[in-house]
Amino acid sequence: MNVPANLKYTKDHEWLKVEGDHALVGVTDFAQHELGDIVFVEVETVGEHLGKHESFGTIEAVKTVSDIFMPVSGEILAFNETLTTKPEIINQDPYGNGWVIRIKMTNPAETAELLDAAQYEQIVQV
Repeated sequence: MNVPANLKYTKDHEWLKVEGDHALVGVTDFAQHELGDIVFVEVETVGEHLGKHESFGTIEAVKTVSDIFMPVSGEILAFNETLTTKPEIINQDPYGNGWVIRIKMTNPAETAELLDAAQYEQIVQV
């Protein structure tokens, strides 16, 4: 399982890559593995401001449908449109081309409440 050290993580298995006051959000390698083959990603919240822990979309896999949650509060600036035709990219490259949304963080200080790679690894290995 891959857990890059340069990202922040949630207990709900989302990751956050901070880029100034913007950030990319996706699902972790652990999450995509647990979900199985991803067949559909839906995000209808572009342009909306959502609070921390609010659902911004869903991921449908062969086994299940799961909500995806905001790691921090912010405005959703973009959805990775590639996922509309190739959702399996999340399975292949969850931390790269498989990003789900780009946000503008409302309160960047909230990132301090997220897990670092070592803390996240402890959660998923339990």
